[in-house]
Amino acid sequence: MGKLDLPAAKKLVTEISDRFGFDIDPDAKVQDLPVGSQQRVEIIKALARNAKALVLDEPTAVLTPQETDELMDIMRGLAKSGTSIIFITHKLREVQQVADRITVIRQGKVVASPSPKATAGELASLMVGREVDLETKRKSAKPGQESLVVKDLTVLDERDQRMVDGITFSVRDGEVLAIAGVQGNGQTELAEAIVGLRKVHSGSISVSGNDVTKSTVREVLESGLGYIPEDRKKDGLVGDFSIAENLMLDGSFSEPFAKGFQLDFAQRDKIANQLIEDFDIRTQSAQTLAKQLSGGNQQKVVVAREMNRKLKVLVASQPTRGVDVGSIEFIHDQIIAARDEGKAVLIISTELDEVLALADRIAVMYRGKVVGIVDAKTSRETLGKMMAGIAA
Repeated sequence: MGKLDLPAAKKLVTEISDRFGFDIDPDAKVQDLPVGSQQRVEIIKALARNAKALVLDEPTAVLTPQETDELMDIMRGLAKSGTSIIFITHKLREVQQVADRITVIRQGKVVASPSPKATAGELASLMVGREVDLETKRKSAKPGQESLVVKDLTVLDERDQRMVDGITFSVRDGEVLAIAGVQGNGQTELAEAIVGLRKVHSGSISVSGNDVTKSTVREVLESGLGYIPEDRKKDGLVGDFSIAENLMLDGSFSEPFAKGFQLDFAQRDKIANQLIEDFDIRTQSAQTLAKQLSGGNQQKVVVAREMNRKLKVLVASQPTRGVDVGSIEFIHDQIIAARDEGKAVLIISTELDEVLALADRIAVMYRGKVVGIVDAKTSRETLGKMMAGIAA
């Protein structure tokens, strides 16, 4: 057996990481890295092998717009040099930018091979099987009082590193504040701290004037905060529970789901059936197990549950990750409806198109800090620079 040359491997990882701005510590353990950084490691592995065939599955989810453009250039260069590339993505802009041929898959079957010159609307319709409106319709915001206030917040990770580093912002009733940034810059830790899943090192969090900095998750939810987590399978659903059971997870201990110390199963099923209809959850019945649903319908269950509560603030982290274009359209409409009803909405998303579609204001995070808070009409180029740490 050959001897593993760790110094050479470290040098190679560092060279590729520096070349593409991946910011990966070659000595870090993968298990300790956030999901965004883990995906960067996968990209580095692929680029390090000089393979003749390359499969890239959603590789730009952790890149800034400028880094995405650089990767597109690299892909085109590799293709010209003879490398075969299979590029799997749901981002229509990228498909149009780089593809020589396009294959559309829906429900596990190839449904079309459209021209690379097809419009985004045409591609979206093929992906969903119906016409899709890619533009989220919304009226001008009418912000009210501050309902979510975060002051000088610092949050540490498992290695006591500052993942959220003294940030301050607020969200008003009737507006959407979007947190933009490349995955792994503290967004996950921020969301978990707000909902009570992660301990706050310093600073404060208040919901509608109530300090929830040291509150339990249940106390935070009861204060009027709804939470759509970034990982629905891990934090949003119980796969072996039915849809009806998942829809009452936040409130099984009180009305309308419980009477005294007993669950009201008839009322639970009635509410579940109504939410299935209202949120267009595609299922045979409310008793279907959550794990048997498609990703988009699983996400609709989470959204329906949180929207059905008496909310003052909605925190949605990566609300459309891993769902189809049709579900994205529906979920975006629900988020804007919540904002128009006067709720304060905080969106955390690595998808710049999503941020621009939903936000009234945009805060950009980089290495745990807020680089700046800007108007939603700020250009993609400026936002991309902010995502790379350059202040507006």
